[in-house]
Amino acid sequence: MAISEERRRARRRKQRRQAILIICILLLVVALIVTGLFFGIRGLVRLFRRGENTAAPVSVTETAAPRTPNAILEEATRLAAGYDYDKAIELIQSFPGFENYEKLSEAIGQFEEAKTQLLPANLNEVTHVFFHTLIADNAKAFDGEYTEDGYNQYMTTISEFNAMLRIMHERGYVLVNLDDMAKVVTAEDGTTKMEPLEILLPPGKKPMVMSQDDVSYYRYMLGDGFATRLVIGDDGYPTNEYTNEDGTVVRGDYDLVPILEKFIKEHPDFSYRGARATLAITGYDGVLGYRTCPSGEGYDEAEIEKARAVAERMRELGWVFASHSWGHQLYGSISTEKLRTDAEKWDSEVKPILGDTDIIIYAHGEDIAGIEAYDSSNEKYNILREYGFRYFCNVDAHTYWVQLTDEYLRQGRRNLDGYRMYYNPEMLTDLFDVSDVWDAERPTPVPPI
Repeated sequence: MAISEERRRARRRKQRRQAILIICILLLVVALIVTGLFFGIRGLVRLFRRGENTAAPVSVTETAAPRTPNAILEEATRLAAGYDYDKAIELIQSFPGFENYEKLSEAIGQFEEAKTQLLPANLNEVTHVFFHTLIADNAKAFDGEYTEDGYNQYMTTISEFNAMLRIMHERGYVLVNLDDMAKVVTAEDGTTKMEPLEILLPPGKKPMVMSQDDVSYYRYMLGDGFATRLVIGDDGYPTNEYTNEDGTVVRGDYDLVPILEKFIKEHPDFSYRGARATLAITGYDGVLGYRTCPSGEGYDEAEIEKARAVAERMRELGWVFASHSWGHQLYGSISTEKLRTDAEKWDSEVKPILGDTDIIIYAHGEDIAGIEAYDSSNEKYNILREYGFRYFCNVDAHTYWVQLTDEYLRQGRRNLDGYRMYYNPEMLTDLFDVSDVWDAERPTPVPPI
């Protein structure tokens, strides 16, 4: 009996130990589950909070959604509207199975038919118009201060520019770039030659080059009703900053670049194969509104990268940059040595920001020669050739003036400003009637130059 009782006691002790062990295991499992839930929920909360402020990371294996026939057609139609029918056709034909889509096949037929109607433009009759910084606030520019006369002579108001664009478009003008007219070609032996190109447009369309001088937004113009710099907007397109009277900075269409960019979006037939305006830029007070000149007032090294980023995006969109000399120098009048020094400054300070360019737009329109062709006896020409320039633009009041040789393209430009509109309206009748664009807020008489 004693042994039997002892066995029962041992069995009960064993059962208690097993029960305690099971309870401990259960408690451990519960603890692990609670801990996992806690950290899991906290991780989800953190992920949610992080997603509120940043875009979700994109997997390196993620691919773009397949392009649809409608998207292809839309892009091809826009290319064709800019007279690039070959590229439009090539785009459609790159779409797998395009033959099975009636609209795509029909578009190719339409583009092929449109190509047969194109005519080559006379390169000797390509006009070139230019502007300075547009006046965004007439009241501030025409305020009776000493700067008013210069603004009245050399500037164009936004109202006038908008009217000019509308009328020139209605009259069949189409923007082209200088390198649409002629381009440097390198032969197998390494020699180069400037060769004319064909600009093919429908009947009634006329090619036109456009440029803008001094796209630097000089400090002397601050507070006078002009934009203060170019920036890239949230939509990825260039826009302007403008400083209000109270010091607040706003963004909008306060100068030529964003206005023309939007006009081309609305009227793609105003741009030949994506052409934009050529922007002539100095360096002594920075570029594009950024104080990038090391020897200039307000220099800020951080501004260089900002300006470079803006310039890079603008180049992607088709904008072209040109030298306007570093110090806005009269290249025809200054010494050869001074010209070389100025060209070197532009090359070392401005080119690294804007990128390479082979275009020079003479400051004040002052050329380094008369109407005779450049040759190797012209030392100033030789220097500019050393720095890579192949397109040379002066100022000439004629409807068009083009000089094309095996070495360069030279073109005269027409100023569409207060002075020209007031004193020589008859010289602009091919573009517009001055009475249709004149801003009534412009003071008269415009001071003579």
